[in-house]
Amino acid sequence: MKSQSQNHKTKMTPKFPSEPLCTKASCFFCTMNEPSPSLRKSKISKFFKDLPLRNDQEQVLALSSLWNIAMKQPNDPEFPSLGIFECMAKLINKGINDRKWLLSDQNIYIPYYAAHIIGSYTMNKAQFAEKALKSGVVLPLMELMRGKITWVEQRVAVRALGHMASHDKIVESIIALKHEVKIVELAMKTATTCLKRVYDEFIGLEKSKRLKYHSDLITRGLGGLEVESRKAEEWGSQLQCWSLNLLNCFVSKESCLGLICKREFLIQVCGIWGGLANPNSPGGIGLLKAVCQTKFGRQSVANSQEVIERLCNLSRSSDNWKLMAIDCLLLLLKDPETRVRVVEISVVYLVDLVEMRRPKLGDRITQTLLQDYHKIKYGDLRLGSKKAERALEETWDLKVERKKKEKLMSKQEIRERKSLVGKLKKQGNMSFRAGNIEKAVIEYSKALDLCPLKMRRERVVVYSNRAQCYLLMKNPEAAISDTTRALCLSSGEARVHGKSLWRRSQAYEMQGLARESLMDCLEFVNGRRLKSEQGKDGRIPYYAARMISKQFSATWMYNIPEDFSFSGKPTVVEEKFTERRRKVKRERRIEEGVIVNAKAR
Repeated sequence: MKSQSQNHKTKMTPKFPSEPLCTKASCFFCTMNEPSPSLRKSKISKFFKDLPLRNDQEQVLALSSLWNIAMKQPNDPEFPSLGIFECMAKLINKGINDRKWLLSDQNIYIPYYAAHIIGSYTMNKAQFAEKALKSGVVLPLMELMRGKITWVEQRVAVRALGHMASHDKIVESIIALKHEVKIVELAMKTATTCLKRVYDEFIGLEKSKRLKYHSDLITRGLGGLEVESRKAEEWGSQLQCWSLNLLNCFVSKESCLGLICKREFLIQVCGIWGGLANPNSPGGIGLLKAVCQTKFGRQSVANSQEVIERLCNLSRSSDNWKLMAIDCLLLLLKDPETRVRVVEISVVYLVDLVEMRRPKLGDRITQTLLQDYHKIKYGDLRLGSKKAERALEETWDLKVERKKKEKLMSKQEIRERKSLVGKLKKQGNMSFRAGNIEKAVIEYSKALDLCPLKMRRERVVVYSNRAQCYLLMKNPEAAISDTTRALCLSSGEARVHGKSLWRRSQAYEMQGLARESLMDCLEFVNGRRLKSEQGKDGRIPYYAARMISKQFSATWMYNIPEDFSFSGKPTVVEEKFTERRRKVKRERRIEEGVIVNAKAR
């Protein structure tokens, strides 16, 4: 049976051929096909004014089409100039305040599409964001951030506010409206609780218990249960990282910085990362770098040993964002007020990075570490840690004293040293094969002391061999130090030293640092894959595949501690579906009870 829209076809050439045409004055698709530009604008403007007042199935179809247009043409000024933001704000408010309307027909999709449309149009153009702000979209989006419907709407609300706040003028306007503190508090809560919520409301549920409209939005009808779950994990990670991005927009404001720099929150932020589902997001390290750009922020970070140690571990990893961690540590060390509190921990880690071949980074680290070393070497300044003092002394010897000595060496002396280093390396290898690990460490250490700094490849191998000894001696910290030095020396080669990556992965696994272990192991496997593309033996070893599987499980973002408390109240949608589930369970119990009684008879 043909629909009413199909019974009233027009002779106009359709702009959207897949959409049916009709002569209804309020039809969105006919309005879009209007050939007269002036008449088309007036019809679209009227449509946006009338849409929140209507209650028919075409609302969802129109919102879906508007969503597609906004995604494909976010810089087109037509709809923003005709009142789309006022329309979307009213639809979100209607969904939040009118429970009966929200749960009827397919209206449950409307707040999601409305918030998504706002975010798409405000993504690139500051003038669109200003119009959205003046149209009153901020308060409805904040209500969605509170979780008034579900986490799915919360995600697109955070996205929209993040896009708006990325424009400086909008941040100032939000502060003028005195919304910034509440937005920051909501973003902080979302960043720390959203994974728990996504797991409880979707990922941790059986297929039959998941909200159907969530499944429809997540997969668009494509893929089975596995695809649906994987996509939901990605959405949860996006929600968390977009919350941090929103905080990043307010971190330079005095009224917000004190909230963000709370010690408990900074510790939680250290553990937030985009994961493999969202690798393009810097996660918590991006926010920490923004915090370290401010004086108050540096003081707050320096007061937390947990945060400093997390930055140090990240700086010596294969993580894509390790350079941000190094930048954070350098900012803390350059500030005289925070250097005293940070240097004793960080120098022990950064000393392994002073030979990084990335342009000038190794030299920057060296200069920062040694900026007041003369006070220790020639003056009365002393650190509280002898280990930290030895690390500074080692840095001075490696980057200053040895360079001077080797410049004065004759070619004959350098050749003799090369020969002696080769002999010591062979002796170390023989001791290692004989099971005399301690002796091998001594011989490798002598080789490293004598090896000219320019013999980078030899030093890579010796550092890596000594790291293997430390692994067998159950000394993971020393193994991480040596493998990191080997990787810094080999970073300019066609490919990094695979054995060092694998050994550091093992050492991190021994320390219980699953994320660092996983990233090193993945980099190791990637190197093997590149070898196979070059026609070499690039098979992935079983032990590496096993390590990846183990660390995947350990670093899964939805490993929520059992004592984690989530104080969010159920939303109107969740209440309705919870009632339905209880009703089904009661009916099943009654049926089972009848069956049991029948059998008893």
